[in-house]
Amino acid sequence: MIEAVIWDFGGVLTTSPFEAFARFEREHGLPADIIRRTNATNHHDNAWAKFERAEVDLETFDALFATESRALGAEVRGKDVLPLLSGDLRPEMVEALRRVEQACKTGCITNNLPESSRTSNGRRSMYAAEVMALFTHVIESAKIGLRKPDPRIYRMMTDALSVDPKRCVYLDDLGVNLKPARQMGMTTIKVVDGPQAIADLEAATGLSLGSR
Repeated sequence: MIEAVIWDFGGVLTTSPFEAFARFEREHGLPADIIRRTNATNHHDNAWAKFERAEVDLETFDALFATESRALGAEVRGKDVLPLLSGDLRPEMVEALRRVEQACKTGCITNNLPESSRTSNGRRSMYAAEVMALFTHVIESAKIGLRKPDPRIYRMMTDALSVDPKRCVYLDDLGVNLKPARQMGMTTIKVVDGPQAIADLEAATGLSLGSR
């Protein structure tokens, strides 16, 4: 029996920033996937990892990301990437979260940025706050100095929720972040889009989440 559903935020409850990355690359004549490749290279200790653990400030991140992307073929400033991150909330996923929250514990593990570097309008911030209030417990990488896929962050969540990992479902849009959860015994769902994720979550939990 599933006792808890643990969610990533960006790319799961919101649309993926990858679409914005690709558009930015096309508009600026950059090599395809240069931003994603920069993020993925040395992913435990690169500029992105350090920024999400709040180990470097915005100016340092900007310079480090430029250096790392230049080594892969084209310079991209870190500051230019940040505005591309804020996707739109997926209403169907938010509704699924509401229904899950009524039936079992909910958690959110998000690799995010220090508060001072985030850019969002007031309306978006209020809406996001309403969504975050649906979680039993939230873990933010920039606040604790750990980020996915470090196995410790998943254990912190199951400890906070007082649940056995084998009784948890974990959703993320990145396979590298799903692997540690799966190794702990969680049922994992790779999110491609809302309808697919909801259908998979219904199958895993037995709940009716509005996919039809």
